[in-house]
Amino acid sequence: MLAGLATLAWSAQALAFSPFVIRDIRVQGLQRTEAGTVFGYLPIRVGDEFTPARASEAIKALYATGFFKDVQLARDGEVLVVRVEERPAIASVDVSGSREFDAEALKKAMRQAGLAEARIFDRSVLDRAEQEIRRQYLSRGKYSVKITSAVTPLARNRVAVSLAIDEGASARIAQIRILGNKVFKESELLDQIKLTTPNWLSWYTKTDQYSREKLAGDLETLRSFYLNRGYLEFGIESTQVSIDPDREKVYVTLTIREGERYKVRDLKFGGNTLGREEQFRKALALRPGDTFSGEKLTQSEKKITDDLGAIGYAFASVNPVPTIDREKREVDYTLNIDPGRRAYVRRITIAGNQRTRDEVIRRELRQFEGAWFDSDKIALSRDRVERLGYFQDVQISNVPVPGVPDQVDLLVKVTERPTGNMTFGAGYSTTDKLLLQVALNEPNFLGTGNTFGVEVNTGQTQRTASVSYVDPYFTNDGVSLGADLYSRTFNASNSGLGDYRIRSSGAGLRLGIPYTELDRLSFGLVFEQNQIKPGTTGLPQRYIDYVNQFGTTSDAWLLTFGWSRDSRDSGYMPTRGRLQRFNFDVTFPGQDLSYYRATYQHAWYIPVTKDYTWLLSADLGYGRGFGGKPYPVFKNFYAGGIGSVRGFGSNSLGPRDVKDNSALGGNASFVASTELLFPLPGTGNDKTVRAFLFADAGNVFDNHYDFGDLRYSAGIGISWFAPIGADIKLSLGYPLKRKPGDDTQRVQFQLGTSF
Repeated sequence: MLAGLATLAWSAQALAFSPFVIRDIRVQGLQRTEAGTVFGYLPIRVGDEFTPARASEAIKALYATGFFKDVQLARDGEVLVVRVEERPAIASVDVSGSREFDAEALKKAMRQAGLAEARIFDRSVLDRAEQEIRRQYLSRGKYSVKITSAVTPLARNRVAVSLAIDEGASARIAQIRILGNKVFKESELLDQIKLTTPNWLSWYTKTDQYSREKLAGDLETLRSFYLNRGYLEFGIESTQVSIDPDREKVYVTLTIREGERYKVRDLKFGGNTLGREEQFRKALALRPGDTFSGEKLTQSEKKITDDLGAIGYAFASVNPVPTIDREKREVDYTLNIDPGRRAYVRRITIAGNQRTRDEVIRRELRQFEGAWFDSDKIALSRDRVERLGYFQDVQISNVPVPGVPDQVDLLVKVTERPTGNMTFGAGYSTTDKLLLQVALNEPNFLGTGNTFGVEVNTGQTQRTASVSYVDPYFTNDGVSLGADLYSRTFNASNSGLGDYRIRSSGAGLRLGIPYTELDRLSFGLVFEQNQIKPGTTGLPQRYIDYVNQFGTTSDAWLLTFGWSRDSRDSGYMPTRGRLQRFNFDVTFPGQDLSYYRATYQHAWYIPVTKDYTWLLSADLGYGRGFGGKPYPVFKNFYAGGIGSVRGFGSNSLGPRDVKDNSALGGNASFVASTELLFPLPGTGNDKTVRAFLFADAGNVFDNHYDFGDLRYSAGIGISWFAPIGADIKLSLGYPLKRKPGDDTQRVQFQLGTSF
């Protein structure tokens, strides 16, 4: 518009004199822009004949740069004078009043609209930026948002742009109606969607805040609900969203068409089946005679593409084509299979690992570069990397190689999580004096995949110093090597339990040998020395019996054997699979101590739904002396607490000392638990937090085993791996069976600081 007016003005002026040949060009009014920039855009050169048409062309070209808000052309003899007035530059962009969005996120949105520091200011660009911010607030249900912009002139032809945002109240859903339903009740359909009217939990879940994205997701949920129940022709005829004049209440009305329920009459295969039609038919989750289910049809498609992927067809596709018989309410499906070309893996790229070395991930992969693509091996590779426990998420995707149909690259993208656990404490008491405690356990030491642990406790009652190290790939075949060194001293006199000290010191080496993808054997050798130092007032009876038989110092060499099997889908937050561990320690004959000790742990994760997981776990332990020697009291098992039978005090179950009523532990233990794990409402697919319902049973025994003495408890809890690196567990347990003298704790809390 301005360019057009300027052209008309020049045209009127140009009629006053004849065209001339330009001998020179002079630019006036520049402050920041270089003269060379003007000459670069100007479509006129020295020596050209200057005419009204060329003038109009020149003015349009300079306005089109966006650098100038006014352009004038004048003649000084045979010199063309270009007078310009520059648009101001943006010196700063400030946003205030935003709570729903981070200010930097809004600035990023404005940059995409063209408004940013150091750019040329244009009022139309500012309007677009305001509209983009308003659009983002509307998507969050903030319909009453107000944006006030201010442009402040500064020195050197600059401006400061500020936007003050008044977010207003979020529009709440006052009503959701579903019309057209005949088969299912409206209340049942409303239970399927996430959007709700306000309820007691909506302050946290925010499901009563309307957004277009949430509604779109709910429409797909409704569609899936009907398709999975046979309503093949289900449709959503209209979606009406209205808001009251105060912009605080939203009314949603959905009109649906249910259609008829269909059964599957026949399933046929088309395309290129590679002679595997029978194999594919066995893979079908949907069979003739079944009520149609979109979910089962999708499962069938995926299983067929997985089977093809296992033999190298990385880009296989299955296209189901329906033939509907509306009179009989039956449907035939033809599954057209296109295997594509068989492909091999050209290159595997690791991404997302900031501290973990590539080799730590690559050595877990079972799909190799240069080998035929194998979807089964890729799935196994993903599970093995997940089971490391170093990553929140692991994704392996296929990347086509441009121009080469028989090759594929793999991208292994990981999201790291803090893996180390560190505890630091300091304090002072009349018994311990100055107390310092440091404990560190890092399963991914310096990103090498090695495990390093150290613990130091300087208390007067408990003194501990220990170091452990494990290299899981001591050899390229995956044989691991571990070493442990420890010294622990317990001073009973400072705790009021007697006048004696117990010191246990030891060192050991162990080897781990994988013999399948899931199983590992371990062998180790440990030397341990236990010392009891009596004071002046004597020992408790159980230690008197021990000293009478073995003396104050006893040594033992132990041979250790272990087996483990891990088929979980993740070492971080598992949802399926099992973890089993068995360990057996036995002393060599002819030593001060002669005993064996066995433990077995089993955790079985069973997926109930996409979000719910059922966990069954058991922890068994048994030890016994041999060669006429008793089982040492130092090796007793203990039970009770948040890692055992919740609702009872930590390590408080089992036999107790008749003098001080302290827990003695026992030579046998049994703990079993069942849990239902599920996401905390409102957290979506966040893997870092899960709630659980639990029921526990267990106890420890000392040479007398009566399962009638088991303690039972039940309750609810939450586990959360916080963004600050804290691993938090909280449980509220209620003892269902207890006896007089039991130490009960309803609320139990565990906190570990990770890094």
